[in-house]
This record gives sequence, C-alpha cells and structure tokens, in this order.
Amino acid sequence: MSTPVNIEASPDVLAGLDAWRELPAAQQPTWPDAAALAAAVSTLANYPPLVFAGECDVLKSRLADAALGKAFVLQGGDCAETFASATADNIRDRIKTILQMAAVLTYGASMPVIKVGRIAGQYAKPRSSNDETRDGVTLPAYRGDMVNDFAFTPESRIPDPNRLVRAYNASAATLNLVRAFTTGGFADLRHVHDWNRGFVANSANVRYERLAMDIDKAMKFMAACGADFDALRSVEFFASHEALVLDYERPLTRIDSRTGLPYDVAGHFVWVGERTRDLDGAHIDFVSRIRNPIGVKVSPSADPDYLLRLIDKLDPAREPGRLTFITRMGAGTVREALPSIVEKVSASGAVVTWICDPMHGNGFESPSGYKTRRFDDVVDEVRGFFEVHRALGTVPGGIHIELTGNDVTECLGGSGEIVDADLEKRYETLCDPRLNHQQSLELAFLVAEMLQA
Repeated sequence: MSTPVNIEASPDVLAGLDAWRELPAAQQPTWPDAAALAAAVSTLANYPPLVFAGECDVLKSRLADAALGKAFVLQGGDCAETFASATADNIRDRIKTILQMAAVLTYGASMPVIKVGRIAGQYAKPRSSNDETRDGVTLPAYRGDMVNDFAFTPESRIPDPNRLVRAYNASAATLNLVRAFTTGGFADLRHVHDWNRGFVANSANVRYERLAMDIDKAMKFMAACGADFDALRSVEFFASHEALVLDYERPLTRIDSRTGLPYDVAGHFVWVGERTRDLDGAHIDFVSRIRNPIGVKVSPSADPDYLLRLIDKLDPAREPGRLTFITRMGAGTVREALPSIVEKVSASGAVVTWICDPMHGNGFESPSGYKTRRFDDVVDEVRGFFEVHRALGTVPGGIHIELTGNDVTECLGGSGEIVDADLEKRYETLCDPRLNHQQSLELAFLVAEMLQA
C-alpha cells in the first residue's frame, strides 16, 4: 500500500475561497457583534469536519449514476431543522421514513436509490422579508435556529453568532446517530420491509397492496436463493443542506490532504436556493470553488440561457455528478415550463442530474390561515416531471421532499384525508409544511408506480 501524501493547497485556491466576501451576498444575517462573530467563526474553523472529502466524492459518483439513469435519488427531511427537534426519537423517525420510502422506490425503479437527508445542517432559511410584523410590532424575521430564535421578542430575534456553533454541535450529534442507525442494523432491509407491510395493512388505500406483495415475493425469493442479508443490514446515507449562511459554510471548508482541493465539510451535498443563485453573487462564487457535488434550485422563471452560463461557472469540466438542478415548478406549471429548460440544457451537452422538488411550487394559505400544500398537487408535479423527461428522452433523476417522520397535520389530503380543520391539530413546522410519515410513504408507492410505467 502506498503512503498517503499530504498536498497543500495553492495560494490561489485559498485566496479564492474568500472571493465571495467582495460580492453581493443575499439573505445573510446582520450580525450585531463583530467580535462574537469572529470568535464563532474561529471556533468552527478549528472543529473537526462533519463529513469527509472521500464521502463527498462517493456521493458525486452516485449522482453521476442518477444523471445517466442508473440510480434514483431520494432527498428528504425537514424544511428547517431546529435545535429542539434534534432528539434521538425525531432523528430516528426521519431516517426510518426515508429508509421505508427508499425500499419501495428501489423495487419500483429496479435500481439503487441514493438516500440523501435534508439533515444535520438545515438550520437556516431564506426569507421573503427582512422583518416580520405582528400586532403593530416589527422585529427581524426568523432566519432559522442557526441565526436567531422563533420566539417573537426583541431579544430572541437578534442574530446571535454563537448559534453557528450550536448548529455545528447539533449537526455533529445528528450525524453520529444517523451513522449508528444506518450501519448498526436499524436499516436492515428485512426490518424496513416489515415496517412497510405494516403501513400497507393500516392504509386506507388498497392500491399499494399489490406492490407490497410483489416486494414480499422478491424478499422470499432472495431468502430461498441464500441471499446474504447481512450485507443488507447497512446503507449509504448522505447529508445535505442549503448553503445559505456563508459565515457557517466558509469556516467548515477544508483542504483535502489527498488532492489539495477544497471541500465544504459541513455536508456531503449543498445547494443554492432560488433567492441566492445570482450568477455574480457570493453564493454561486463560493460553491463554484468547492469540490462537493452541488445543487441549484430552478423555478419556472429561470432563463435557460442563464442556466447555461451557470453550468459554465459551476461545472466547467462537465463532470457527471457535479451539478444537480432541483426543479420547483408547481403542479400547474411543470408541464409547460420544464421542457424548454431541459431541452436547452441537454442540447448544450451538459450532464446534470435532474431532481424534482414538488413542494416549494405548491404552497398556499388555507382558509384557516395556515401555510399548506395539497398532497395531490405534490403527486401531480412529480407525475408531470416524469412525463416531461420521458417525452424528451432525458432522465428523471430523483425527488426532493420536505417530510417528517411524525404524524403532523401540515399538508392537506393523502389517504388520511387531512382537511383544513385538521391543520391546527399538529401543525408543528416553523417554516414550510411537510408531508407526514403516512403521506411520505404513500408518495413513495405512487412514485414507484411511475418508475415502473
């Protein structure tokens, strides 16, 4: 075995990592205490990595498979993680939900499913306004637990850089438990299948019974053939979040000793949102310089020519798995808006991974005043996503879902028939509404049918 060689980064690489500081940076907190911010950033810069460069490279190769139709991506988790929700039970239930969905999708797709959590870093959220007003009182908007507190008081809403360190610690604890769950037998395919059989038995919709029975037969066939189920006791699981607060992402960017290249070790996969994907802005410049696989959210208003310039900036080497476009169109828009975008990108020769986010384009305010989404709209956008790609001969590479493992009442519909009057019962999200455990599994069965079509 050869001896590893430590490679130092070139001065240009190191200098480039801070070039974003001279560019417009949208959606950043206004930290009131510069000394406290400097101390927090210094602390983060000296902490161990949350993930490793080699793991990021593995995910990049997996995403390359998804871009070529050899794998399918399931990316899911909370809209916005909170420190209070970083408990063993909540983390377990989210992982369990994703594992259950992945088992169904694997059978439906007849290919590997890449499991990526919106987890261990999704503590910040972009906001449509810098301020929030209630009963004539105006305070800074809540920007996620990484920045300030949800409580509507002047003290709670002051951005506190010490929360950057708390976010790191919560993420480290979360990843520690995720690794234990996904490698210690909790993810055993036999257990996951038993959980899904329980879901089907208790589901009001009998249409999932056939698929569950088919999976059951496949499991029995594998057992009869002497399949090594011990090899199925663990799974790969990757962490992702929006690279929003650059004062968190930059100190957690490290130089890989193997290659001398920079990786954001706050997560395996990071993405840039709709509000921060300015081609000449700080966020795009930052992610262009790290070697993680990266994503960009794409709405119906995206100009295809702009996306080509974005590809040139983010993936100049045209490396499969490097760049993912996460499309968020809306159920009523996806079939009209998506084709021209996909056609233009495909014609350029770029190989990107296409993932459907059917959540963010389908939000509305219910009559009772809750921000919500209809389950049927979520399903319809995914269906439209598949229809567009199949008509164009391109690859529908995965889905990106805001979900929880808990039985919340935040999205309308599903076989549980959640109606407007139910929303107040367990509406727990601090930002966007999530599919609950049952709705998430139901979506997985429906997408499995689409994959088999």
